[in-house]
Formats: sequence, structure tokens, C-alpha cells
Amino acid sequence: MRIYSATDVGQKRKMNQDYVFASADPVGNLPNLFVVADGMGGHNAGDYASSHAVWTLVDEIREDADFNPVKVIRHAIESANTQIIDQAQSNERLRGMGTTMVVATIVGHYAYIANVGDSRLYVIDKQIQQITKDHSLVQEMVRMGEINAEEARNHPDKNIITRALGAEKTVDIDFFDLKLEPGSVVLMCSDGLSNMVEDKKIEEIISDSDKNLEEKGEILISEANRNGGKDNIAIVLIEPFTNEVEKC
Repeated sequence: MRIYSATDVGQKRKMNQDYVFASADPVGNLPNLFVVADGMGGHNAGDYASSHAVWTLVDEIREDADFNPVKVIRHAIESANTQIIDQAQSNERLRGMGTTMVVATIVGHYAYIANVGDSRLYVIDKQIQQITKDHSLVQEMVRMGEINAEEARNHPDKNIITRALGAEKTVDIDFFDLKLEPGSVVLMCSDGLSNMVEDKKIEEIISDSDKNLEEKGEILISEANRNGGKDNIAIVLIEPFTNEVEKC
């Protein structure tokens, strides 16, 4: 397995509220673990929300005795949600904070994925496929047929999300599982990438056989910044069926 992970503050923001975790080694009973979180909240609250949620999740997974990856991830996300709510209620500076989260583990040839919010997981094989579904106002409008995908890309309300850790006492989590084929590449990212770089361009960059995984990751971040870099950028790239690991 080869992995690359990085965050970037972008061109417009002063603080980086995105956070990633990427481990090709076992975490608890999971054989590997990958997480992208995009925090929200004033001052340093968003930064705290994303990092605290991720490390709460990691700690919960390390302690979980279950071997079912979906149950392990569900319990950990629920615990992270409770932690964010408790911290926000006990500290005025953290009031109203929250975070998106997309989580994945790869067991054999299968990926098990969970998401809350609008951070995404794609699989790029012969073509690019978005596996997760955004929990956002604009994507709900697309699903209802009120606007099309092109209108969604430039919609003024596109940053309004409908689910997040820290928003409600009970967190509603979407789960997906899929079989990965030889040559598949998994991309997890915050909306700082997906809003700035179109899917077709992402596919083109990742499919470039002349570049290694680290170079592809750096090009993705550069492309997002070249297109305006309006938000923080977080990415995790995974080539599941190789033996080298690259980390940034």
C-alpha cells in the first residue's frame, strides 16, 4: 500500500481548519485508517474541532474490541460527535464548532467508508467515481432536480452543509462499501479541493502514469491554489495494492 497525505491553508484563509490522519499500519483492529476532517467555527474553534474529532476517533478505534469495521467506525464517529458537543458546551470560545468527517479502512480488496458532511471519497480506476454523497444544501437541491451540477459548482450557498459532527446529539452517518480493483486509487479530500478542481481534472492528474503518488498529490494542491485556493485543502491518496509508503 502506498499513501500520501497533506493539508494546505490555501490562498484566502489565515488558519488551516482541515485535518488528516493516514496510517497504512493497523489502528486497533482495523488494518489501516484514513480520515479527512474539515472544521468550522470562529477563531480557533474549527481548527480544534477537526483535530480533536480525528484524535478522539483514532483513540476510540484503538480501544475498540470489535472486529466489524463498520461497527468500529460508527462507534468512533459517535464518540467524536459527543466529544465535540461536550467541549463546545463547556467552553464559550468553542461554542458552535463542528466538523465534517470522511473515514475509510481497506480490508483485503474492500474499502469501508463513512462520511458526515461534504468531505469526499473518490475512487479513480478507468474513470473517476465519487463514492460519498455530500450532505449539503446545494447537493440536496441537485438530488431534488432543482439545479444541475454545473449550477451547483458556483451556487452562493454551496458551503452550507446539512450534517456535521457537533451539530446534533445524534449524528447521522452514511456508510459505503466497495470492491477495489487492481490499479485503483482512492482520493479523500475536503471541499477545498473538490470546489476548486473539477472531477475530470482530478482524474487526469491521478491517471498520469509518469508521476508518482506524492507528485500527484502536490499537483492537486497546486491546481486548487492556482484556481483561487478559496478554502483550506486536505487530501489523502491511497494506492491499495502496492508495497511502498510515501508520506508528507
